[in-house]
Amino acid sequence: MSTQLEKEYQEYKEQGRIWGLIPQERVKKIKFPRVSRNVINQFLELDDLTTTVSDILDSMGICGVVAASHLRPIIPGKKIVGHAVTIRNIPERKTPTQGYVDKDVIRMSTRDIYYLAEPGDVLVTDFGGNPDVSNMGGQSCTVAKSRGLAGSIVNGAVRDVSTIRSIDYPVWSFGHTPMTGKFRLEAIEMNGPVTLHNIVVDAGDLIIADDSGICVVPFDKIEIVLETAKSIIAEEDKMRELIVSNAPIDELRPLFRKRYK
Repeated sequence: MSTQLEKEYQEYKEQGRIWGLIPQERVKKIKFPRVSRNVINQFLELDDLTTTVSDILDSMGICGVVAASHLRPIIPGKKIVGHAVTIRNIPERKTPTQGYVDKDVIRMSTRDIYYLAEPGDVLVTDFGGNPDVSNMGGQSCTVAKSRGLAGSIVNGAVRDVSTIRSIDYPVWSFGHTPMTGKFRLEAIEMNGPVTLHNIVVDAGDLIIADDSGICVVPFDKIEIVLETAKSIIAEEDKMRELIVSNAPIDELRPLFRKRYK
């Protein structure tokens, strides 16, 4: 752990923000830059959000999109935008039964990351798309909501789906399961790089999610993606007005050429 990271860890510990459920050396990043709330709100105001951002990432040569076919929203109609905080999980080698018998420490942990996160962040958890074992449930999501997180994206399964819906906390996941992750998975790294389906997410990347899927915008591309998205949506609004008004093809053709060149 670097001197700066050690300093940040001790600072958060003094503030009562360190649970200590995972070893200190597994925390790879604590403080990182975030855009203003105004930028987040501008993204949230855009219609067809992930569709537009997906096209922009394509044009920039960035692989940063996961379809809702792979990671589905538990509560339809939700739209979230926030910086990623991450957990990477691995399977326990010992059987769950033996873990109970040996009274092992439970090595899955979301509470650590919730207290390292800032309000508006999005938790991204990676368990390799495992469909059987829960990465989080109702209690974990209750903590997340109380800490002000915008939502969670889970490359794996979750449980307590009815509770998650009742507290109105946005979650996208690979699947649902009743099976606990206790003694079945271990949080091996926090705020390091993780994988969502087939794309990489770094802590601090901007997560954008809605009913269509999830987009991951690298931190240094956030401003240009926002400005491009606003421009595209303005053009599409104009195109839609012309289509509805049954405008001549000669008026439509220049807009289509510009949009799809």
